[in-house]
Amino acid sequence: MSLFAKKSLDQMLLQAADDEKGLKRTLGAGNLIALGIGAIIGAGLFVRTAAAAGQAAGPAVTISFIIAAIGCAFAGLCYAEFAAMIPIAGSAYAYSYVTMGEIVAWIIGWALIMEYALGAATVSIAWSEYLNKLFDNRIPYEWCHSPFESFTDSAGILHSGIVNAPALLILLLITLLLIKGTQESAIFNAIIVFVKVAIVLIFIAIGWQFIKPENHTPYFIPADTASVTDNAGKVIADYSGWNKHGWGGVLGGAAIVFFAFIGFDAVSTAAQEAKNPKRDMPIGILGSLVVCTILYILFGHVLTGVANWKDFVDPEKGREASVAYAISNFMTGYGWLAQAVTVAILAGFSSVILVMLMGQSRIFYTMSNDGLIPKVFGDLHPKFKTPYKANWILFIFVGLFAGFVPGHVAGDLTSFGTLFAFVLVSLGVWILRVKAPHIERPFRVPFAPVVSILGALICLAMIVGLDVQTLTVAFAWMILGIIVYFLYSKKHSKLNHK
Repeated sequence: MSLFAKKSLDQMLLQAADDEKGLKRTLGAGNLIALGIGAIIGAGLFVRTAAAAGQAAGPAVTISFIIAAIGCAFAGLCYAEFAAMIPIAGSAYAYSYVTMGEIVAWIIGWALIMEYALGAATVSIAWSEYLNKLFDNRIPYEWCHSPFESFTDSAGILHSGIVNAPALLILLLITLLLIKGTQESAIFNAIIVFVKVAIVLIFIAIGWQFIKPENHTPYFIPADTASVTDNAGKVIADYSGWNKHGWGGVLGGAAIVFFAFIGFDAVSTAAQEAKNPKRDMPIGILGSLVVCTILYILFGHVLTGVANWKDFVDPEKGREASVAYAISNFMTGYGWLAQAVTVAILAGFSSVILVMLMGQSRIFYTMSNDGLIPKVFGDLHPKFKTPYKANWILFIFVGLFAGFVPGHVAGDLTSFGTLFAFVLVSLGVWILRVKAPHIERPFRVPFAPVVSILGALICLAMIVGLDVQTLTVAFAWMILGIIVYFLYSKKHSKLNHK
């Protein structure tokens, strides 16, 4: 059977109509923007901003945000066209099955595991960091870090991680919640969005008066910046690479902070509930991107102005829980804000983890129905009617990363998976324009194929900006996916056995 066998668009729309009876088109543009902001603002902003500044971009992390946002905007337009044309669940996986065939759909579905599953792992690790900060670092280092992390304290004692227990705890609690089928109400989501945005605005407003201009000079990390070592002499930051200083560092920083934008594609999954997809989907996707980009640039400017970017090089000094660190050490008289920010961020992180695990389970459920992965991923709980077996498998898989892999590794792999999906979605719009020009498109990407090509190229450039270790692991993961496809998925595909 052909590797590029495609699903019929009419068949997919009919199946979606059968599966989603009862859903009403109740979401307006404002609801979609709120949904996008709620999904976007999370660990990426509060953790990855400091990581990007300390590892590659310095104060120019603000420019990194702009580059990442431009790439997301082009990809977002492409998502908007697909979401309006194919208003069903499955997101990039479903779009590619219609436009580019089964093998490409499988590759995207496999890559999306890095977006949703590893994204959940990364956020749970950030949740652990902020919980430890809330308890004044009373949780022993060994029980809140992976075995691959260690540091030497001021007394010369080496501490090595064993397992990130708090990260496993929050994953377990949310998994149980998902299995039971409890869902966030629209009111709860609105409250979470309000809290997240309020945190960012309060920090920007109060922190602005504590900005020191010298912290923004030089704006780019100089090429001759010396590497940084910890107390034991271990190198924790090396700026000799092309993507670790200057404009190259800005691109490298964009690849890192790109994680902060992950979530806007979740708006596309609500296409079937939008009142007017032609108008509301572009507004929802691009509107949430614009709001978050403005907040991110201001946030990055204030954070690197209040604390010097060098403070974010060492995870034990300022990169973990960077906002609380900046407030506690450089914003005299606002200690209460550090505590309030930490508590609110923990709540926000929890909702992001829930959305990511739920999104991944939906991808698994759809792929299982197509026969590409075992039926167990599509089994529903007899009482709660949720894919509970998929939830438990996800808990084990995500838990292994959250408990035993450093956060920056999981975060960079998440960025790779998302960027890769964005590249293929951008190209998919162009391909479908050529192969099926007469399909009704309620919303059309302007200036095609220029926007599609630019979206693919910018996202591809950010992939190149990732470090070699991340690219090596990601390449190995994709090779594993191809092997799984030919050993199992191709043989069990329902489309190829009709």
